[in-house]
Amino acid sequence: MSEILLQTINLKKYFPVKRGVFFQKTIANLKAVDGISLDIQRGETLGLVGESGCGKSTLGRTIMRLYEPTSGTILFDNKDITTLPEHTFRSYRKNIQMIFQDPYASLNPRMTVESIIAEPLKTHRVGDHTERRKKVFELMDIVGLNPSYIRRYPHEFSGGQRQRIGIARALALNPKLIIADEPISSLDVSIQAQIINLLIELQIYYDLSYIFITHALSVVQHISTRVAVMYLGKIVELAPTHELFKQPLHPYTEALISAIPVPDPQREKERKTKRIILKGDIPSPLHPPQGCSFHTRCPKKFDRCEVEEPRLQQIGNTKVACHLY
Repeated sequence: MSEILLQTINLKKYFPVKRGVFFQKTIANLKAVDGISLDIQRGETLGLVGESGCGKSTLGRTIMRLYEPTSGTILFDNKDITTLPEHTFRSYRKNIQMIFQDPYASLNPRMTVESIIAEPLKTHRVGDHTERRKKVFELMDIVGLNPSYIRRYPHEFSGGQRQRIGIARALALNPKLIIADEPISSLDVSIQAQIINLLIELQIYYDLSYIFITHALSVVQHISTRVAVMYLGKIVELAPTHELFKQPLHPYTEALISAIPVPDPQREKERKTKRIILKGDIPSPLHPPQGCSFHTRCPKKFDRCEVEEPRLQQIGNTKVACHLY
């Protein structure tokens, strides 16, 4: 059995909604992450999928403690890092790095490539100036950037090149886990394939674990070891990738997989899964539905779904939260 690198136990992140100008009062809580329990094995890629607004990015940022958890536990290397003070957590932060969605907004436009990639090394006091520059040259070469570009600024690069800079920065401290928050969504299709292949190569070379957050299920199918499906702040299905795409159990997962585009019209006619069109919008996380959070859009709902919340249960190698099982 693989060793667990990171584990979350009933992790929650609520954002208070306040009213008032001078004396603000909390009138509700936006439940962005609502009781997530999962684990990441060493060397694996966990794909995290779901519609916009389901809490994927918030979960990633909460694991990194860019957002402080409302409640729950985060274990990293069997160490509880949930409430560690900042000066103690600093030594753990270098083991968990993030690749952000927008490769331009995540880079300081006033800093050169050398300064951007070397910044984590400088922050954690790794090496002197000469050693840091040598490391920057090495990282640029590894991610496919010409080291002669070291004095250039972000605006002088294409989107794909900027994302490679972000990847190099994430690798600078030799992390054990990288959270990739939709790292290819803003790139051209041809560049997306290059970045995905680069991430796969880096995973093998550095023995990395990934949490790969994305909307693109076809990409998840290619890169992930397991897939977690999120809906309204909760995990509704968690399964090995090949099993999830071959036999999805949750109606929401079925709908997502049925929406994967097929480029060949003939294959589109022959595909076994018919397109499932969900009715309505995702309910507000401020006022989630009673019972199963998906029942307002589910084509297979019955009376129990409206009053009782399903728990995540084990069905073979799959965990699913649905009253159908």
